[in-house]
Amino acid sequence: MADGSGQPRPHILHVHGSFTLGGKEARAIRLMNIWGDRARHSIVSAAPDAMGARAAIGAHVPVDFPDAPAMAGRPGYVRFRNIAKYLKRFDLILTYNWGAMDAVMAHQLSSSLSMMPPLVHHEDGFNADEAAGLNPRRNLYRRLALRHAHALVVPSARLEGIARQVWKQPEGRVHLIRNGIDVARYAAPPAPDAIPGLVRSPGKLLVGTLAGLRPVKNIPRLVRAVAAHRDRLQLVVVGEGPERDAILAEAAAHGLDDLHLAGFMDRPWRFVGLFDIFALSSDSEQFPISLVEAMAAGVPVASMDVGDVANMVAPENRPLIVPDEAGLADALGALAADPDLRARLGAANRLRAERDYVEEQMVNAYARLYGEALASPMILR
Repeated sequence: MADGSGQPRPHILHVHGSFTLGGKEARAIRLMNIWGDRARHSIVSAAPDAMGARAAIGAHVPVDFPDAPAMAGRPGYVRFRNIAKYLKRFDLILTYNWGAMDAVMAHQLSSSLSMMPPLVHHEDGFNADEAAGLNPRRNLYRRLALRHAHALVVPSARLEGIARQVWKQPEGRVHLIRNGIDVARYAAPPAPDAIPGLVRSPGKLLVGTLAGLRPVKNIPRLVRAVAAHRDRLQLVVVGEGPERDAILAEAAAHGLDDLHLAGFMDRPWRFVGLFDIFALSSDSEQFPISLVEAMAAGVPVASMDVGDVANMVAPENRPLIVPDEAGLADALGALAADPDLRARLGAANRLRAERDYVEEQMVNAYARLYGEALASPMILR
């Protein structure tokens, strides 16, 4: 099948561990929306009920959500054979994170026996089960599964090092592509009522974060850090997930009675600029898109020192990237006490985003890599 220009239109399969809207899903969908009808997409999830991100895909994008063999379960010859047979239907396979690694293994086991479409794997970070340290069995599984992958894409220098040193991937297979956004969208000031239901506490600054409410994001840590300054700071959390009740309980235990859990919100350029301070409390991150969004909106940052965060923010902001909860509370206190510091760091962060995290660079890098895998370098340009 061809697109509007008459070129062959590749059929791309996306395999996710889950397809609820987070950083990797937002990036994949943004690429799909930009490329429009230049490719046809099929999306499957190892957790078939976790498909909430599909609502963000543009109506102009040719996409379906077909039935597929189980992408999670006990490893076995029959199961991997069925997955490999399914993968052969497509022109390019894109897999994402540990939750899709069985599809990568099925591809690898069949590649030596028959012609398989090229596979590009993406690793964006780790869940709570590997936040404190990598799992040796998973490391070995990744090494074996990735042997016939066309490429492994990572967004951070830390993950690039892990891919080469721990997963033993050859240099030519590993591609560092940093996440980018449409920075210009964040220049306009947001409407005061852009976050539904938010009632601002008089005299307080807004500390905001964007995160799925999962254990690895450790929002209770942020609740406690903000509670240390409850007379000056109000916390807003944009995101949804299974930790919602635990976060509310932590807020109640620490007297944070004006916490606002906004739920999931799309198009973050509409509201991120409302935050006086952006905070990250995660146990594990690599290259968080939410941080880039806050920087583009000119917001100062207080964060745990995880992944590439210290190198992402402007140099002036690095002293507020800290190793522990006490440091996070201190960083929030320093920002709360000094409006000139907030303004200076916010402006520096915006300049850094404009220089280094422009969406066009990311889009071109992915188009080039996928095009090379398809042996048609210009097909997505």
